[in-house]
Amino acid sequence: MIEDPDAYIHSFVVAGANWISVHLETCKHLSRTLQLIKSHAVKAGVVLNPATPLGLLEEVLKWVDHVLIMSVNPGFGGQEFIPSTLDKIERLRGIIQHKRLPVKIEVDGGVGLDNICDLIRSGAEILVIGSQIFDTADPHATVRKMINLANHCLAEIQA
Repeated sequence: MIEDPDAYIHSFVVAGANWISVHLETCKHLSRTLQLIKSHAVKAGVVLNPATPLGLLEEVLKWVDHVLIMSVNPGFGGQEFIPSTLDKIERLRGIIQHKRLPVKIEVDGGVGLDNICDLIRSGAEILVIGSQIFDTADPHATVRKMINLANHCLAEIQA
């Protein structure tokens, strides 16, 4: 999360970024920022903090490739998942489907074995997982468990 993301977009592209997400709360003119990202031929995303209302996205979703829903308050790793995020993801999925947009939903914060299925069922398609992997004795085994669980949950939904 940075202030004035417009000043850094070109540098991120030069560094090799092909997806750039900006926090809605830090953008003076979100539509302008998203169009700037898209002008560099990279995917544009918007990040929403847990208490930020979805309604603030309505007018810009047409320029968005993904929305990152923060399921903890930004600041540090290892925080506990905020359960109301599940409802927010479901509501966002409904808006995206209603508008027939190809927008992906990403979730970051407190994602782990205990909530992966709930997140997938709610509509999350991209899961950012940090401490739930790296704070385990065997990160590789943990990743395998998470992938297997996610695949099982997806199969249930698609059945």
